[in-house]
Amino acid sequence: MNLKSTIALCTLALAQSVFADDFIRINTDNVDLVLRVKDNGRVYQSYLGKHLRYEADLQNLPDGTEAYLTHGMEDYFEPAIDIQHTDKNPSLLLKYVSNTTSSKDGGNETVVTLKDDKYPITVKLHYIAYPKEDIIKTYTEIENKEKGAIVLKKYASSMLHFSNASYYLTEFSGDWADEAHISTTQLNFGKKILDTKLGSRANMFTPPMFILSLDGEATERTGECLLGTLGWTGNFRFTFEVDNKGNLRVISGINPYASEYSLAAGQTFTTPEFYFAYSHSGTGKASRNFHDWARKYQLKNGQGNRMTLLNNWEATYFDFNEEKLCGLMGEAVKLGVDMFLLDDGWFANKYPRHSDTQGLGDWDETKDKLPNGVGRLVDEAAKKGIKFGIWIEPEMVNPKSELYEKHKDWVIHLPNRDEYYFRNQMVLDLSNPKVQDFVYGVVDNLMTKYPGIAFFKWDCNSPITNIYSLYLKDKQTHLYVDYVHGLYKVLDRIKAKYPNLPMMLCSGGSGRIDYQALNYFTEFWASDNTDPIERLFIQYGYSFFYPAKATCAHVTTWNRNASVKFRTDVAMMGKLGFDIKLDDINEDDATYCHTAVKNYNRLKPVVMEGDMYRLVSPYTGPHASTMFVGKDKQKAVVFAFDIYPRFGDKRHNVCLEGLDANRQYKVCEINMMPNASSSLNGNDRIYSGDYLMTVGLDIFTGNKLNSRVIEITAM
Repeated sequence: MNLKSTIALCTLALAQSVFADDFIRINTDNVDLVLRVKDNGRVYQSYLGKHLRYEADLQNLPDGTEAYLTHGMEDYFEPAIDIQHTDKNPSLLLKYVSNTTSSKDGGNETVVTLKDDKYPITVKLHYIAYPKEDIIKTYTEIENKEKGAIVLKKYASSMLHFSNASYYLTEFSGDWADEAHISTTQLNFGKKILDTKLGSRANMFTPPMFILSLDGEATERTGECLLGTLGWTGNFRFTFEVDNKGNLRVISGINPYASEYSLAAGQTFTTPEFYFAYSHSGTGKASRNFHDWARKYQLKNGQGNRMTLLNNWEATYFDFNEEKLCGLMGEAVKLGVDMFLLDDGWFANKYPRHSDTQGLGDWDETKDKLPNGVGRLVDEAAKKGIKFGIWIEPEMVNPKSELYEKHKDWVIHLPNRDEYYFRNQMVLDLSNPKVQDFVYGVVDNLMTKYPGIAFFKWDCNSPITNIYSLYLKDKQTHLYVDYVHGLYKVLDRIKAKYPNLPMMLCSGGSGRIDYQALNYFTEFWASDNTDPIERLFIQYGYSFFYPAKATCAHVTTWNRNASVKFRTDVAMMGKLGFDIKLDDINEDDATYCHTAVKNYNRLKPVVMEGDMYRLVSPYTGPHASTMFVGKDKQKAVVFAFDIYPRFGDKRHNVCLEGLDANRQYKVCEINMMPNASSSLNGNDRIYSGDYLMTVGLDIFTGNKLNSRVIEITAM
């Protein structure tokens, strides 16, 4: 061995001895994630759990598992990263270089820098901890300093490790109009994968969120659990793998399916953000932490107001004209809502949009429907004292459209195959900068021409089919990733020019819901299914991760067996809207709706900004109840629903939550039908917070499709 080699080895050994047992503590007020640098120069996750009081106890933690495991070395299970070097070597070994901590985005960011010891590849693990909200955000940067391109085969945002006696995974699944079904299974040896390969409408069958319970299934109020979700508006994958020793690894990130990514020399790839909340006090606490964090840091205008609205869709579908729409605006005024929303069917002339079979992509107003353009509608809304919003679906195209005829090269399609249409449409290629300009222009042209537009409902009804990009040519495995990056470039431009423009994230229901998209959108459409019974389940599922102010809920004609009151009471647990014709309901129902809007506006600070408690799950029987409590504990509201109780239904008091035990509260049922009186036992009485949380109230009845809204006010 020559002198130069000896000096190099000694230097490396010295560096490793300096870093040995160096602890990297990423913590919130109640949670610790502890990484540990061992004498082999690698970084291990030693701990994730309840906050440790004493720094000295870190020395007693186990070594744990390597924090960001690589492919090609000695690990036998699923890696976080798998790359192919310029010389085709598939291995990677990451060793510790440094870590830094600084303030960022309202949290504390720790960056752990790792490098391969044979190749000039750098991986940076980013962790941003939000102390008060107990949320940790993590993502990864992969930098290529080789002389040529490398291929990223797997590139996870996050890898977390657990060593517990048992693991239970709660997943959310479904389909169009049947979203967010909750099911829980125990994880045993092997893999469980939650993923999607749909591209644009990626979440049609499952949203990117999960609950992991440790050492037994967590409940709302008890148990150790982790709630995780990915900020990526495209294909994702969560891998849960229990190894031969009973240890669990959870890998989160972009789905590598058909997405090997070539990274040129000098380039850096940044993965999406993975967000998680750990709780040792059940899922309810973790949910409330997510809600607080989202409103403060992630959701567009998260601490701002939300507008109630009347949508024309179920009143008219595609059959409308200016006068009919102006008449519906009058109904919006009678309801007392803030805005009238014009839905699909207002555009295209060569192929007028009379159904979903044509016109999509041609964004000029249909002349025989709107001879005076959208401007007439904006002006009419302003005269009536309400706002005007409009529906768009700018990423999509019907083959029967002028856009398709002129720019087929902008459409994702296989050049040598018959085209397959999902809902009579195809997807524009957002990896193409010209397409990005076009999609941006749909919003910008409307806003430039009609600056009074106050709201956009941005729809996306098709997954990516006919999967081929004429623009990307020999980089087809980049399409799924570059499509999403192209979408973000468009949304960045819109947000920069129109920072205060509210937009609804809609995708044939909830085909797109994630926290990166919600950085650009103020709210999302949870489902096209507005049957209030189904909505109790759907809204319950999404409430684990998303606050009420982000969840659009409309009163429609779905399930006429349920009263307008029942339908409205369900919708009031989200961002309230209506999609009905007042002519189709009786005078009492119309009076009730008007009163309910007033009550909703008065209680907005509680529902939108308060703490949510899922008191009774719809999954446990014929009843459901959710409660919202203001941050100052001055006001609360309880929503209670009897769905289909059986004869002889056994009912018990429901204990309320989140109140001040030492304060006195008045209980009052509101949202009553005209001339009806409350049958709530204890209505208009005063109770201590302690009593309401210990003994509770008899809030349910034996009546089918009955609902109650109960206002709780501190005296």
